[in-house]
Amino acid sequence: QVQLVESGGGLVQAGGSLRLACAASGRAFMMYSLGWFRQAPGKEREFVAACSRSGPNTDYVDSVKGRFAISRDNAKNTVYLQMNSLQPEDTAVYYCAADRGNSWLFRRRSSTYAYWGQGTQVTVSS
Repeated sequence: QVQLVESGGGLVQAGGSLRLACAASGRAFMMYSLGWFRQAPGKEREFVAACSRSGPNTDYVDSVKGRFAISRDNAKNTVYLQMNSLQPEDTAVYYCAADRGNSWLFRRRSSTYAYWGQGTQVTVSS
């Protein structure tokens, strides 16, 4: 079992950057696929990015490609989401998620992930 705690959210102007971090407790962090999701007010939770267990495979929703980057540091049990060129439509609560199954095929589904953080608010002003 793993517990996830996000940090790094905040208020930023359009065009700015933030780096979210998600620290995991528990063992075998490298065995987990990791994902970032976000939920804006009145909208469903949506997939943002994912990183495979081994690290080299990543995936992004089209709206963030070229602007966001997911990475993991297995030595620190932490996954990051670097967000550049932020836009007001990126405003949401951002959640990290983890799953130990062979779930890469279904990485964009929230139901794939067994473990979730509490979320961190990102607000982008215009």
